[in-house]
Amino acid sequence: MKSKIIGSMRPDVIKRTAARCRERGIRIPTFAQLRDPALIPASVSARLKGVGLWDLNPINLFRITWKNDVASGLYGKVNSFEIPREITGVRARIIGLTGKFFPTGAHKVGAAFGCLVPRLVSGEFDPGRHRAVWPSTGNFCRGGAFDCALLGCTPVAILPEQMSRERFDWLREIGAEVIATPGCESNVKEIYDKCWELKKDPLNIIFNQFEEFGNPIFHYNVTGPAIEEVFEDLGLPGRQPAAFISATGSAGTIAAGDYLKKRFPACRTVASEALQCPTLLMNGFGAHRIEGIGDKHVPWVHNVMNTDAVAAVDDEDCMRVLRLFNESEGQKYIGSLGVPSDVRGMLPLLGISGIGNLLASIKTARYFELGPEQVVFTVFTDSSGLYASRLLELAQERGAYTGTDAVRDLAGPLHHQGMDFFRELTYYGRKAIHNLKYYTWVEQQGKTMEELNAQWDPEYWRALFEDEVPEFDRLIESFNTLAS
Repeated sequence: MKSKIIGSMRPDVIKRTAARCRERGIRIPTFAQLRDPALIPASVSARLKGVGLWDLNPINLFRITWKNDVASGLYGKVNSFEIPREITGVRARIIGLTGKFFPTGAHKVGAAFGCLVPRLVSGEFDPGRHRAVWPSTGNFCRGGAFDCALLGCTPVAILPEQMSRERFDWLREIGAEVIATPGCESNVKEIYDKCWELKKDPLNIIFNQFEEFGNPIFHYNVTGPAIEEVFEDLGLPGRQPAAFISATGSAGTIAAGDYLKKRFPACRTVASEALQCPTLLMNGFGAHRIEGIGDKHVPWVHNVMNTDAVAAVDDEDCMRVLRLFNESEGQKYIGSLGVPSDVRGMLPLLGISGIGNLLASIKTARYFELGPEQVVFTVFTDSSGLYASRLLELAQERGAYTGTDAVRDLAGPLHHQGMDFFRELTYYGRKAIHNLKYYTWVEQQGKTMEELNAQWDPEYWRALFEDEVPEFDRLIESFNTLAS
């Protein structure tokens, strides 16, 4: 099969890169192994013990999976947990996969892997010569920097200047060159403008998650099956997942919904975004504080045909819940409702965008009147550990967090999260969102109308999501043989 993503094979570069990987002890996992770590050779798994989850060690490439068992250092069930009804206030069950337990502490390292590896094993990216440029609103460039540090090449991280301090500190510590663009996470065009500037130098290879199909391909083939596994473990015969909720962001994670819809046709895919920048909801614009979900455009890699609804979440609600889940008075109040201490201890596993996904899940459960036997899935992309500076800022702005604050923040953002700013999409509602791609991608970013029109054919997406990975894995295995 000829890949639609890999443009050419460069044997001379492959040979040099394989030698580089041999010297650095790098072996590359296949997508199949990241989906099912049982396929990873025992000799590789044995090396994981004693290596920290965030260590800059090549073996951690094999931890770009949802199944890392932190206690054993090996693998287990999919990392996920259910938010109890005492917190959500809805009858439906809401379960989120936890990104904290990926290397770098965020699931975006998987998207970075999906974008980088096909070009690495085909020779299109030469780590001995090229610089890898990672345009991002936060976690994607962290994942790319992590991969580059293992390869011994310089990553260039582009992210908005208003992102959390923790992101910038970590990137500099790992040796990345950091370019801060104007604005916040909704200022994606400014990131694109910087990419065009860097493209003038042929030594800069741009891994643009908003247009790189390796991003959704990872989530279709790894995240989607992980959610399916969690659902099957619930033991609900005759049932299907009711919905999958994901912030659009770069439209990578939402591709897990494409996989779920194929396996479970009744499962709805709901895109969440910030109310302060309602791009999909009302072709809007603005700025917001839900870090990591850049917007004001529709990503090239978003299969809009499979999006059933849009939910816009108020970023103020996210900031209030961030304090509720992390401040001692918030934890104390939640405990008074009968939520066990072990569950309360997991609430800090939700970062700001994870909280946004939770609130959109509540909206979805209310809108579709979901009952106690119905399950909504989402992704808790990173954890509050990446937002300690934001919590400090909130304390400085608003004062000490009290029990009264906790009562208000559970009652308002959570229990009274309504159906407002929620839109179920018709055929032409989807088509209207799809058509928005023209203004960013054809007018500004050099795509063609022919390919834009081709994206309205389901086969376009099926071929990308299902046919590419066997070819990627074949090339990875060949590369590893050369590098051994």
